[in-house]
Amino acid sequence: MKYVHADLKASAEAFKRLLPAEDILQFPFSDGAGRKYVCFFADAITDKDLLGEQVLRPLFTYRGETAAKALAAHITAPEVRRSREMKTLAEEVLAGNPVLLWEGMDEGLCVGTKKVPVRAVAEPPTDVAIKGPREGFVEDVKTNTALVRKRLKTGELKIEFLTVGRRSKTSVALCYLEGTSPAGAAEAVREKLSAIEIDCVPDASYLARFLSDRPYSLVKQVGTTEKPDIFCAKLAEGRVGVLTDGSPIALTTPYLLIEDFQSGEDYFVPAARATFTRFLRLFALLIAIYLPAFYIASQLFKLQLLPVKLLLTIAGSIQDVPLSPSLEMLLVLLLLEILNEASIRMPKYVGMALSVVGALVLGETAVSAGFVSTPAIIIIAFSGIGLYAVPNLIEETSVVRLAMLLVAGSIGTYGIVLFSGLILAYLVSTENFGIPLAAPFAPLVGRDLKDALAKFHLMSLKHRPVSLGSPNKRRQK
Repeated sequence: MKYVHADLKASAEAFKRLLPAEDILQFPFSDGAGRKYVCFFADAITDKDLLGEQVLRPLFTYRGETAAKALAAHITAPEVRRSREMKTLAEEVLAGNPVLLWEGMDEGLCVGTKKVPVRAVAEPPTDVAIKGPREGFVEDVKTNTALVRKRLKTGELKIEFLTVGRRSKTSVALCYLEGTSPAGAAEAVREKLSAIEIDCVPDASYLARFLSDRPYSLVKQVGTTEKPDIFCAKLAEGRVGVLTDGSPIALTTPYLLIEDFQSGEDYFVPAARATFTRFLRLFALLIAIYLPAFYIASQLFKLQLLPVKLLLTIAGSIQDVPLSPSLEMLLVLLLLEILNEASIRMPKYVGMALSVVGALVLGETAVSAGFVSTPAIIIIAFSGIGLYAVPNLIEETSVVRLAMLLVAGSIGTYGIVLFSGLILAYLVSTENFGIPLAAPFAPLVGRDLKDALAKFHLMSLKHRPVSLGSPNKRRQK
């Protein structure tokens, strides 16, 4: 049966066959005039107190007309919808909204009284700020849209809800500022989301792959954040945002690589401090990628790169090490990655103890036993710390660091230069939604350099980024 039948018994049996799970409950009852009803609801995600107060109690004394419109007006719940399709009503029940069927009518009422478990709004663990807002997104899309609406109190903020996933029926909110986002940007994102054919969407990272023009790209092509203030700031610059039910990660597009060198805290500290911090992040990332590679290349191919005193110190440290410089560095790097992975996956307090044991006991023991040298431990430690200066690029830069290490051990400094040129050419040529990934440096956009690596005073940032192509150029008079 595809549609609700006037015969209540037949409709109820068909509905139960459509949703045979034991946690889908049915509650038969009669109103004040003796008419029979059946209410279907999901046990764990329906607010039963609200259902009884706003739906069942008014109907127990209801003696009016049986028309769906009159019945809906008598129910005190603010959100009431009607539908004849069994599939649509079943999806509402699975979402937590109870459905009401009654004798003599060929349609059902869906009442919005769902109550899903929601984590309290708190500071996100991946984006901690000393200054600035501390609210973070949670796993409920309605709560997240409320956090966005709280900060953008304008009718230009458009929030469109889509359903993605054949079985998960995940609710996805498409957010943008009308008149500020580039023409066609929201439509392009909407088309990509609507074209997704997948069973389940448990997290926003699934959608990020489908929104990328190059799914196998070395670097990500969609921005991510867990903070509503950063999300709203990006919408105000002209980007399009995506909120996913069940995920605290918000997506923004188009994405620029320079975004990950910026922080929400940069806009709450003096411009000089923000500029220094951004250059420090870039320097730390370059140290993390290039320091192990240059150490290997200098030992194997170019000893002249090292000062004489440093060279003598290193030579004294590695004379009893049985491994070649390349294998030694790979071994230490592999040990670091294993410790990092284990400390993340293990329980919190055990992971802290493991980090201390790995750093002190294993490192010191390996050096004392002569398996690795002290300089190798120090260099990998510097490299590992440097990666976390830009946490949103850890996955990409850790792969680049390993590749750079292999190239340096094979070809030397020439390999480092060639591989760096290859990465630079790749970044310059990559686009997503028509926006260059390396903007505002490639192509060079002078006006956007005021808020790239250097951070100018807030009063001088009168225009939105030209790189994003927003039709509303000016944001400050």
